[in-house]
Amino acid sequence: MEASVRIQLRNTSANAISRKLVELRRSSGMVTQGRVLTFIVCAGDARGLDAAITAATEASKEHPCRVIVVGRGRQDGPSRLDAEIRVAGEAGASEALILALHGELGEHQESVVVPFLLPDTPVVAWWPNQAPAVPAEDPVGRLAVRRITDVTNSDDPRADLATRLSGYRPGDTDLAWARITYWRALLVSALDQPPYEPVLSARVSGLRTEPAVDLIAGWLASRLDCPVERSVGELRVELRTASQTIALERPQEGRVATLERTHKPDSLISLARRNSAECLAEELRRLDPDKVYEAALSALPKVDYV
Repeated sequence: MEASVRIQLRNTSANAISRKLVELRRSSGMVTQGRVLTFIVCAGDARGLDAAITAATEASKEHPCRVIVVGRGRQDGPSRLDAEIRVAGEAGASEALILALHGELGEHQESVVVPFLLPDTPVVAWWPNQAPAVPAEDPVGRLAVRRITDVTNSDDPRADLATRLSGYRPGDTDLAWARITYWRALLVSALDQPPYEPVLSARVSGLRTEPAVDLIAGWLASRLDCPVERSVGELRVELRTASQTIALERPQEGRVATLERTHKPDSLISLARRNSAECLAEELRRLDPDKVYEAALSALPKVDYV
């Protein structure tokens, strides 16, 4: 692995950071032509900052980009910009700018990041913790064609998931949605086998604070013409037809799921919880509106919470 380079700049400016980036390109041969997008991480405070940086740089190995991490520093005191530049090594296939905005400057994140946007490339924004009620109307969100939230890490996941519905705009998505991609694929595959009967009822259970479970229920409600229940309990999805029950179940912290079908032997399937880097890499593969995610959000009011 190429040696990692870290350069810290205290009480700096956008011009000074840009000059340092030019110096690095000249000295190391680093180029930006291969960058496919600008990825802005709106980290907020220091909570989970290192994990967010790691996830973004891991995802950049599949999608070379410029990662701009914007965080709030001290809110009292004078305005000041501190920065750290990371290239090569742990920065993955990206160059990462970690910006700490102190004082009143923290209220103007968009003006700070604009000078660092790569020309002629799309912008994607990610809020790893608490997100704005309407990401598309956030100053940074207005710069982005794709806006990624993670309601799992919010203060009240279930309440904020309802906010994702009311604040949805084309281009929005959430990492809780990417976490159920394999669950959705397995359930569709199980139904795409004889006897091809319509589903009469569906029941989804899991932790109350796990919004991915709610999104499975919403997705089923958007696709099936039957009652869908969401309950608290073991992580399990159960679909009933006239002649069989199909169930997919996994221990909360497990890595192997069990697929059950009436009159058929159980199947064991590798189905570990996906980490943020995997989910980000999936979401960065598409920049168009995710209509299936929108439909799942829109169908949440149809779900019967028991």
